[in-house]
Amino acid sequence: MITVLGAGAFGTSLAISLARTGQPVTLWARSGGAQMQASRQNIRRLAGAPFPDSLTVIDALAEISEDGPVLLAVPMQELRSFLTENARILAYRTLIAACKGLDLTTHHGPVETLRACLPEARAALLTGPSFAADIAHGLPTALTLACATAELGKDLQQALTTPNLRIYRTTDTAGAELGGALKNVIAIACGACIGKGMGDSARAALMTRGFAEMQRLALRRGAQPDTLTGLAGFGDLALTCTSELSRNYRFGLALGREDAFDTSLTVEGVPTAKAVVAWAKELDIDMPICTAVAALSDGAYSVSEALHSLLSRPLKEE
Repeated sequence: MITVLGAGAFGTSLAISLARTGQPVTLWARSGGAQMQASRQNIRRLAGAPFPDSLTVIDALAEISEDGPVLLAVPMQELRSFLTENARILAYRTLIAACKGLDLTTHHGPVETLRACLPEARAALLTGPSFAADIAHGLPTALTLACATAELGKDLQQALTTPNLRIYRTTDTAGAELGGALKNVIAIACGACIGKGMGDSARAALMTRGFAEMQRLALRRGAQPDTLTGLAGFGDLALTCTSELSRNYRFGLALGREDAFDTSLTVEGVPTAKAVVAWAKELDIDMPICTAVAALSDGAYSVSEALHSLLSRPLKEE
């Protein structure tokens, strides 16, 4: 039995893909579970993706199976409180975070948060370039599964692989966490660039220099270089910075166009940018794009002012 906690678009899509194999999958919804179970789809978050017969939706967290891995598809900024509130149910389980970002208070990534809140649990992370609609509609997607031990990684890789979902594994949890978190910040910058009408050449420059910032910080935090050049880093960066299906990219577009943005949508790049700025000061690392995104998100900079701050920096070797 596989359990998915969180019936947002991504959690729902994972549950659909896993259930298509015929194995029993339980999807817990904070609200609206009975309606989803009756209609056999998540009309609000992922309309047009019917549920396989082996997928069951529940409202009560206490009803989840005591066996099998648990995927946590809850927003990063809510993960710590969710684990604390449900520690009795989740303790000693195999927990796989399916969220990206850094906790604004602790600056922990998903795996670090799991370990801090539930040290007796087996912690893992599922990350990489993916959109919920692609997964739900059976389109081929490759993801990275990161956990500390190779043995657990192999077991979970087998359990989570489906005909359209190919799972690669790594023991570099720090690299997988930071790749998935930092690319969201760069995606906001790229969205603002396109929204302001600066063009694709400027976006390519932001992606390239942004990737250099990602590597700079992640390597200082103990990540392995190969992880950042793989699915969890460069792969996710390429997808998120080029598609309007990315909420972080769309948020940047809205900033560049000076349009309103739906505040009900989770934009993990905003709190991550703030955490990165704090880290950069602590570690004395130059992170100009991330710093500009944090200022943009707070309203301290306009897009024009942010661009000027980046272009007026001293010239240097690449």
